[in-house]
Amino acid sequence: MAEEKHHHHLFHHKEQAADSESSFDAAETEVDYKKEEKHHKHVEQLGKIGATAAGAIALHEKHEANKDEEHGHHHKIEEKIAEAAAVAAGGLAIHEHHEKKEDKKEYEETHGKKHHHLFG
Repeated sequence: MAEEKHHHHLFHHKEQAADSESSFDAAETEVDYKKEEKHHKHVEQLGKIGATAAGAIALHEKHEANKDEEHGHHHKIEEKIAEAAAVAAGGLAIHEHHEKKEDKKEYEETHGKKHHHLFG
């Protein structure tokens, strides 16, 4: 009996991809679009929550900088870091919102859904 070497890698996608291409059907793509749209919506919501939380921390640090003069510089630095995190999280939320819209548009184009312009 010949022993086969099994390498334990983090990714085994190459072998699985070849097998999955032969069993491709339209139902899988429909689920994929829905999953992607749901994923983008979830990450968008996390971005909004992150932006809100970082904004609250920035306001808190600003208040602490005014109140605690001995460590005011330290609080100002933390305020600026929290502001940057809030902007980054807001940017993530906007990016994911646009990705969600693109996935929805792509889904509608592939499934032949048309927009009816009733007023115009």
